[in-house]
Amino acid sequence: MEYENLNLDVRGRVLWITINRPKKLNALNIVTVGEIDCAIRDAAEDSEIWAVCVTGAGDRSFVAGADIEELNTLDSVEAKAFAERGQAVFSRIERMTKPVVAAINGFALGGGCELAMACHFRIATTAAVFGQPEVKLGLIPGYGGTQRLPRLVGRGRALEMLLSGRNVSAEEAERIGLVNRVCAPEELEGVVEEFLKPILRNGPLAVAHCIDAVSRGLGLTLDEGCAIEAMLFGVGASSPEMTEGTAAFLEKRRAIFRGES
Repeated sequence: MEYENLNLDVRGRVLWITINRPKKLNALNIVTVGEIDCAIRDAAEDSEIWAVCVTGAGDRSFVAGADIEELNTLDSVEAKAFAERGQAVFSRIERMTKPVVAAINGFALGGGCELAMACHFRIATTAAVFGQPEVKLGLIPGYGGTQRLPRLVGRGRALEMLLSGRNVSAEEAERIGLVNRVCAPEELEGVVEEFLKPILRNGPLAVAHCIDAVSRGLGLTLDEGCAIEAMLFGVGASSPEMTEGTAAFLEKRRAIFRGES
């Protein structure tokens, strides 16, 4: 598929998705959200892809939010459908059982902050700025911001950001748990690659099962979550990955995983 607003690049086993609308500071419109959905669906089915990194084109913005010109034309019914569509795409990213990293190189505001939060990990440069400024437009976040932000930073900090609409620096975002790492702008790609290295050395099925167990278990009781864990543990125990991993341990060598299920 040819993309209008995305650039795709495979490096090793990692798919880099670059949102490319620099004149709009990579703002999300309906076309771009749909293209992200297609790219994520394809990556999920591609056995050669073991991880995904999402970033923004240029050096000013990851994603500066929704495309306000497009949003301004929607009525109430259309706006609800707009939010539900974006929520479905971002939930697909969150549920993806391959690691997804947001490489945040500038503004991550509104829908951009929501996109970053839907990823499993967030690595930001010192130039990154986070925020949910929708209240300044007389709106609330529509792509899951009111739900994911408190899960990441806690209720009080989330409400402060949501109700004030204030921006948060990369350093503060790291301190409150919104991002995993902060680095210099010129180091971003290298830091992402180093961050993924120890993950990609492990069995992709085991990695997928960890993501699945955490994602599904967070909405359940401890006993229910442990039941999912036990089920996935059993599935993994009959996989070629487990055979190779345990054999390598006993033979005191490094395991070589090929992605067989």
